[in-house]
Amino acid sequence: MLRASAACEVAGFPTTSLTCEGFVRQAAATSIGLGLRNIPIALVPGHIGTKSKEELRRDILETTLPAVIDTLTSAEESVGEPVEARERDIVVRGSFSEINAYFYRHGLSDGLPIVPPTREAVERFLSFTDRDPNERLGVMLPDRRAATVWNVAVNGVMAGCRPEYMPILVALAEAMADPQYGVEHSGNTPGADTLIILNGPIVKQLDFNYTQGALRDGFMPNTTVGRFWRLYLRNVAGFHLHQTDKATFGNTWRVVLAENDDVLKEIGWPTIGSEMGFGPDDNVVTISRFTGGGSLSSVTGSTPEELLPYLADSIQRFNNWQITFTTSHGNGSLRPLAVITPILARTLAKAGWSKADVQRFMFERVRRPAWDFERQLRDWNIRGKWNLTEDAQAGAIPALFHESDDPNRMVPIVWKPEDLMIAVGGDPLRNNAYVFAHNGFLGFPTGKKIDLPQRWEALLAQSAKG
Repeated sequence: MLRASAACEVAGFPTTSLTCEGFVRQAAATSIGLGLRNIPIALVPGHIGTKSKEELRRDILETTLPAVIDTLTSAEESVGEPVEARERDIVVRGSFSEINAYFYRHGLSDGLPIVPPTREAVERFLSFTDRDPNERLGVMLPDRRAATVWNVAVNGVMAGCRPEYMPILVALAEAMADPQYGVEHSGNTPGADTLIILNGPIVKQLDFNYTQGALRDGFMPNTTVGRFWRLYLRNVAGFHLHQTDKATFGNTWRVVLAENDDVLKEIGWPTIGSEMGFGPDDNVVTISRFTGGGSLSSVTGSTPEELLPYLADSIQRFNNWQITFTTSHGNGSLRPLAVITPILARTLAKAGWSKADVQRFMFERVRRPAWDFERQLRDWNIRGKWNLTEDAQAGAIPALFHESDDPNRMVPIVWKPEDLMIAVGGDPLRNNAYVFAHNGFLGFPTGKKIDLPQRWEALLAQSAKG
C-alpha cells in the first residue's frame, strides 16, 4: 500500500494509507526507505481480525475517516531523502566497549558484541575477492540501499567471520538481492528466517561442520556466516524490530547447513547446489526462508517403505497453514525441506532408490483430505480463494487437486515431487531427520555460485600461517 502511495505522492497526487495500529512504526520506517518522509497515514485502531462489524464500523467512522479527511486536505511536505553516513566514513572512534555501545545505540548490531569494522580489517576481507569494492550487487528493500562488495566486507567483519569467508558472503548478498528470493518479505508476520545451505569443496577447505551437530552453533564458519546474514538484513536491507521487521514470533539466525557432499557423491544423489542448476563440484550457496521446523528422532526401518512414511507424515504436519502457498495465492511456491542423516540416505540408496524415487514416493504420501485442506484455507487462514475445485477448473492449480468430487480424496501439499526438497547432513551414525516448514514465495529457494579469487589457494595458505 505504501509503495502505491509513494508513487502517487511523487506524481503529485495526495494519498492516505490506512494503517492498522500495529504497523504504524513500520509505515514510518518504510516511508523513509521509499525515499519519502511521513507518507500520510490514517490509523485503524487495534486489529481488525478481532473486532465485530459494529466495533470496526465505529472505529472507522470515529478515528480513521477523520484522519483520512485531515491528511488529504493538509499540505504537509512528504518528499525528502534521509541522510546517512557514506560507505567509507569513519562513524566512531573509541574503545571496544565504546564502539559496541555506539553500534547498538544506532541499531547497527544484533545485541551481541560486534568486531569493529576498521579499515584494516575490511581491507583484509577485500583481499579474498577479485571483485571491485564499489561493485553494486543489487538494491535491497525495504530501504532501497545498494548492496556492494564493500558493505559485504564491513558486515562480515562485524559478524566475526574470517576474511577467507568473503567469497561466500558476496554470493549470499547476490542471492539476497535476487528478486526470485523476495528479500522485501523478510519482516513478515510469521517470523520466518533463512537457512543457508552450502555445497562444494569450500565446505572442507574452510572447516564447515557437516556431520554431528549440524545446525548447532559452535563452529566458527557455520555460526558467523549465519550471523552475517542477519546483520546484512539489518544494516543494508533495513529490517529492524518494531519497525520494518514485523515478526510476531521470531527466530534467531540459523547457522549454515553444509551438506555432506561425500555421501551424496558415494550414493549418486545430486546436491542441493546441483538441483539449483550448478555443477556437482561447484561451490554453491542456496538460501530459502522457513517458518520453523523440528527433529524426527529414530526414523526406524531397513527399507524405504518402512522409513519414508514417518518422514512424509511429519512434512505434512509441519507444513500446516503454509499450504496457502500451494494454491493460487502462492502459485505452487511451497518448498518443504527434509534434512536426513547419511545413514538414512545410504539405506535408501542401498535399496536402489534415487533421490527422485524418494521424492515421488513422498509426493504420493505428503497429502491431506481435500475437505481438511479447504477448511485450513477457509476457516483458519481466511483466504479469499479456498475452493480447490474452482481453482483447478480455472487452471490456477494442477488438475490433480480435483480428480473427483470426493471430499475425502487425498490431495498433495505441493504441485510436483521435486518440490519436496531433501538435503543430507548431520551425524552419520544417527537415523534422524529434521523437517522445515517453508515460507513459499516469501523467501523462495535461490542459489548462487561462489566465485573464488584467482589466488585462492595461495591466499588460503597465507591465511593458515597467520
